[in-house]
Amino acid sequence: MSKSYKLGLYEKATPQELGWEERLQVAAECGFDYMEISVDESDARQARLDWTPAERQEVVQAMRNTGVPLGSMCLSGHRKWPFGAKDPAKRARSLEMMDKALDLACDLGLHVIQLAGYDAYYDEDKWDGSEACFAENLARATEMAAEAGVVMGFETMETPFMDTVAKAMHYVDLINSPFLGVYPDVGNLTNASLLYGVSVADDVATGAGHIFAAHLKATRAGQYRDMLFGEGTTDYEGGLSQLVPQGVRRYVCEMWYLGSPSWKEDVAHASEFARAKVDAAMAALA
Repeated sequence: MSKSYKLGLYEKATPQELGWEERLQVAAECGFDYMEISVDESDARQARLDWTPAERQEVVQAMRNTGVPLGSMCLSGHRKWPFGAKDPAKRARSLEMMDKALDLACDLGLHVIQLAGYDAYYDEDKWDGSEACFAENLARATEMAAEAGVVMGFETMETPFMDTVAKAMHYVDLINSPFLGVYPDVGNLTNASLLYGVSVADDVATGAGHIFAAHLKATRAGQYRDMLFGEGTTDYEGGLSQLVPQGVRRYVCEMWYLGSPSWKEDVAHASEFARAKVDAAMAALA
């Protein structure tokens, strides 16, 4: 292996109309090692869970042609169909989605699925039993992951339910499986640190031994997305000061295509910016 860590690009940093080969080629040209595929709550990305064998093979062939793999999946579709939803039909859908996502991950050769840390996101899904149902269905999902051989890591979110590594670790400890860990977002952790007065480094330390990968993202107080790398107040150094010594070696630049004609330059800048941060943390470790 030529590098001591891998840097991935979030799929949504590129225009949605790109084909997979073109999208992966952009990642390569902009300095990334892999791409993270999104399965969100939209109909278009939910449809990926039902891709035919031929459609899956087309994506695999694009990876072979470009030499750029899809190394992980951001499964944010549980925001609409959460494990803890009030409606039993939605809870059933959440597990069906999980099963299909694991199947897709196996077919595409993905290592990690990032789970959205929501017991219930929309008001219509919230109820007194949200947390209990979340834990129950999380246990079932983890059994599915263990059978598939794919690990799942909680994203630290922008809502109070799971906006810190410490909160994610409550459920990791509860389930107590090697197939469930944490996949934190350093930008979101920074905003949480402003709310709670606990440093990003101290919070990340609570997940030692259970963190599979991390999102790097530009944020500032009250704003959690749609910023370029170099903007905002994200404490990259604080997060990496713990992530790198813990042995975390997979990082993803999370950013969004917002219609700018210079989007590709922005993506290349993200790679340069993030690598400088990770390289500095790796050098400090040495």
